[in-house]
Amino acid sequence: MPEPQICPSILSCDPANFMDPVREMVEGGCDWIHLDVMDGQFVPPITFGADLAASLCQEFACPVEAHLMTMTPEAHFDGFIEAGCKRILFHAEAAIHSHRLCQTLREKGVEAGVAINPGTPIEAVLSVLEVADMILVMTVNPGWGGQKLIQECVDKVSALRKIAPDMPIEVDGGIAGDTIRPVFEAGATHFVAGSYLMKTPTIAAGIAELKRACV
Repeated sequence: MPEPQICPSILSCDPANFMDPVREMVEGGCDWIHLDVMDGQFVPPITFGADLAASLCQEFACPVEAHLMTMTPEAHFDGFIEAGCKRILFHAEAAIHSHRLCQTLREKGVEAGVAINPGTPIEAVLSVLEVADMILVMTVNPGWGGQKLIQECVDKVSALRKIAPDMPIEVDGGIAGDTIRPVFEAGATHFVAGSYLMKTPTIAAGIAELKRACV
């Protein structure tokens, strides 16, 4: 199996100070920085926009991905691309033309990811496997950090892996030292972790524990 890619989310960080924990994430060996972008419509909370992404991209060499939990994701593509994000993920539930949006992102020079919620079957993304660079399987209902991983979503990862053996699969929600391995064994390659890393003695120790749990 490939080494797991750890993609810390900044959602659980103090909004008055994102720079220090992100610096710890980067120095701790994370592979990507994950931005949970919420518009107050697709999910109830409102988080942050492209300006924060630009600040992080300018400060750190680690690649940044924007997870757009928004009703009109295509309206935000250019802002996050100009900010320096290397991958943009949007939700199949919010997009009428997922195939075209994947093409658009690739044409703009960034990786295209399509996300599905726990209640959405994997059939929703089968038609975009040829144009997507990643599928994100939500393992909690989106909107808030600190939720418990929904076990049924692990089966979705396994089913998707059988259909798409080479597709990068990211999981987001409830990822911790004691939950990551079954999802890794099911076929996930990228792991978003947020509240778990805020509770470990150090962020670097939390990242190391997540990787160690998959060995």
